[in-house]
Amino acid sequence: MGRHETNNTRNYQGSRLQVVTAGAAAGLISRFMIAPLDVVKIRLQLQSHSPSDALPHKKQGPPTASSPVYKGTLRTLRLIVANEGITGLWKGNVPAEMMYVSYAALQFTTYRSTTVFLHQTIGEGKLPHAAESFLSGAAAGATATAATYPLDLLRTRFAAQGNDRVYTSLRRAVADIGRDEGFRGFFRGLVPGLAQIVPFMGVFFAVYETARLPLGTLKALPWGSGDATAGVFASIVAKTCVFPLDLVRKRIQVQGPTRGRYVHKDIPEYAGTVRSIRRIVAAEGVRGLYRGLTVSLLKAAPASAVTMWTYERALNFLVKHGEEESGDAA
Repeated sequence: MGRHETNNTRNYQGSRLQVVTAGAAAGLISRFMIAPLDVVKIRLQLQSHSPSDALPHKKQGPPTASSPVYKGTLRTLRLIVANEGITGLWKGNVPAEMMYVSYAALQFTTYRSTTVFLHQTIGEGKLPHAAESFLSGAAAGATATAATYPLDLLRTRFAAQGNDRVYTSLRRAVADIGRDEGFRGFFRGLVPGLAQIVPFMGVFFAVYETARLPLGTLKALPWGSGDATAGVFASIVAKTCVFPLDLVRKRIQVQGPTRGRYVHKDIPEYAGTVRSIRRIVAAEGVRGLYRGLTVSLLKAAPASAVTMWTYERALNFLVKHGEEESGDAA
């Protein structure tokens, strides 16, 4: 078997339990490290105002007296710590950890299963490698997003609340949303979420798989290995392509009876993906669709690098350990 084939099969080798375990470990470690940047990103995405929005030619008015104005990653970090304490940087971390672990496990499991399915139905090597990676990545992203979406919504709402807490606990949040908004309330923004994640995962895996092989032959890479560097590059490209849909998803997630109670008291009403995009462009300009992009890229790069690096090595360790146990048993 040639080198290309060996690397091409690495992503779906191992048992289902090994893939799930490696994916869960990757998601858990990655989420913990980037939690503060995630809170900053959400705060910036939900901010429909900025100092420049107060200019006369802007349709969106200036912020209300009770709404903070965030500008820049470091300044936002400092402002959150000053107003809410260091724990403010980890708001929403419990549902986020649950989401990331579940998401990563489902993502890698579905990616592996879809790849195996394509090989069994179409034949290994019949599809171009990039097309195979795109299909597997898109299926993995859609499945994981839909299955973990309520946790994503809870993460956003907890990260969006300031000192005046909207929800006192995760259990209370689930009960309140279920009572006031019904089952559909847990899936606000799912449409832009799916519209975002399918091309994101497709582009990510396609770029990652394409870049990983040539990068693996290089030395002295900035992220330590070809896997990690390919993950960083793929994440930046994919995240930039779909960022407006991510922003729309966040703003729709905080709609409902609690919309005026978050740290931003003046969040406009949004309904529907296309209508929301039009309203944001009309009120804030095209730049409004990219609020928080800088910190999102800063977050995505180390998160993806850590995720892919941890997943590859955890899976290899589990497979090797399983082979050693099988050998000892024999």
